[in-house]
Amino acid sequence: MEKTVKLIEFKTTRTIDARAEDLYDAWLNPKIPGTPWNKAERVIMQPEVNTVFWFEVLVDYPHAHYGRFLRLDPSRQIVLTWVSQNTAGLESTITVTFDKKENGTLMTLVHTGLPDTPSGRDHQEGWNYFMDLFAGQFSKKKK
Repeated sequence: MEKTVKLIEFKTTRTIDARAEDLYDAWLNPKIPGTPWNKAERVIMQPEVNTVFWFEVLVDYPHAHYGRFLRLDPSRQIVLTWVSQNTAGLESTITVTFDKKENGTLMTLVHTGLPDTPSGRDHQEGWNYFMDLFAGQFSKKKK
């Protein structure tokens, strides 16, 4: 008998005082703190549609993450799949959008298809941490 896994999703947003074009480019740059790839010990990534990425983060022991880019709409949207031990091997989906506003850009990250487990739910705290770190890179440049 197959076990059914309940799936969850969450959304986090930040309004960042920067152009959508700059945020889009920065999100795909492993050198920028706050991006998923920045804390990686090793990373293989070529941001092109249908291209696979892989990276490994060391937190007590190696944590591999991998997926593929589904959509890259410059300055507007990045959609990718996301698999790690915290997704219980399930392929989840991340959609990052960049909406131009009068006071900068509204950046929204939606992560869907996560297992409703403690490690699946931990993604919300993790993405909030990374979004704060990412947004902080742009507030520092203005000072």
